[in-house]
Amino acid sequence: MSYLLLKLLHIFSATVLFGTGLGSAFYLYRAHVSRDDRAIAFAAKNVVLADWLFTTPAVIIQPLTGVWLMRVMQYPWTTEWLLLAIAFFLLVGACWLPVVWLQIQISSLADKSLKGGLPLYENPLYRRYMKMWFFLGWPAFILVIGIFYLMVFKPRLSFI
Repeated sequence: MSYLLLKLLHIFSATVLFGTGLGSAFYLYRAHVSRDDRAIAFAAKNVVLADWLFTTPAVIIQPLTGVWLMRVMQYPWTTEWLLLAIAFFLLVGACWLPVVWLQIQISSLADKSLKGGLPLYENPLYRRYMKMWFFLGWPAFILVIGIFYLMVFKPRLSFI
C-alpha cells in the first residue's frame, strides 16, 4: 500500500471515529434533554448500532494504520509526540469502553420504559448512567483533539 493511501485510510478512520462519537453524543444528549422516552430509546439504540458499525472498525484501523505509518516514515517508538498520542488514544479507549456499556444499559432501560416500566426521568439508574456517560465523554473529546494536534504539528516535547 502506498504511503498516501495509507495516510488517507488513517485520516478517514480518524474522521469516522471523531465524527461518529460527536454525532452520537449530540443525538443521545438531545434525546435525553427532550425527556421523551421514545426519542431516548430511538437515539440510544442507534448510538449503540453506530458504535458497532463505525466506531469499532475505526478503533481497530487507527492503531494498525498508525503503526504502519510509523514504520513507513521510520519514526522510532521513542518519538515523544507519538508516545503521547498513543497514551491519549489508550485513555480515550479507557473512556469509550465504559461509555459503550453505559449506552447499552441506557438503551435497555429505555426499552423497558416503553414497555410500561418506570419513566426514564423517574429512574435513578438511568439518571446515574446518563451522568456517567456525559462526564466520560468530555475527557475523550478533549484527548481526541489533543491527538489531532499531535498528529498535525508533531511538536518536540521535552517533558516525556
